[in-house]
Amino acid sequence: LCPAVMILSGSRGFGSQVYDEIGQTIRAAGLNAYLAHVLTPTDLDVIANANGASSRVPYYADRLAGWTSDVGAVAAYLKELPKHGGKVGLLGISLGAQIASVASVGGTSIDALVLVDGGFPNGYSRQVDSLPPLLLIWGSDDQTFPLSVGAALERTAQQIGVPVTLEVYQGGAHDFFLRSGTSNASAAHQSAASHLLRWLQKRPL
Repeated sequence: LCPAVMILSGSRGFGSQVYDEIGQTIRAAGLNAYLAHVLTPTDLDVIANANGASSRVPYYADRLAGWTSDVGAVAAYLKELPKHGGKVGLLGISLGAQIASVASVGGTSIDALVLVDGGFPNGYSRQVDSLPPLLLIWGSDDQTFPLSVGAALERTAQQIGVPVTLEVYQGGAHDFFLRSGTSNASAAHQSAASHLLRWLQKRPL
């Protein structure tokens, strides 16, 4: 049996070769990696041509329900495949982390969660009463989602009794996880794979 891991990209999609490297690291850990293309070509075009955050944020808000629904549907499908042993993890990066965080709240199909430089969207109002075991990976110099956002997420998880770790990579900018070949990125990829492996292979008592 080989648990599944869904990877959700940032707002530029899966164009960078680093996503292949992330997938290879996850596969080397003994997990199946799936690049989940929840951002449609139209989404990517609108985001790329948006006039700054003032245009992107309302678009994200309009599309969030659809994106999270798609993630839930794919996770439920993967969970039913015998080869995955009923275990599905989720790794979200930046915008993908925003989608992943919402998709993982309350009785979902997600068994382990990694959020990289991103979390609940501004204005997200649903009561967060449960999350999967959570690893937060953050660059210390992130200017898009400052480290204070990660620290607040850590506190939220602690308050509801969820196993959580916040890892801070010194000097890391918002896109450090996607900078192929750097020591910070390589270490963070390995850490994400280790967290997912730990919780997806964990057997119930």
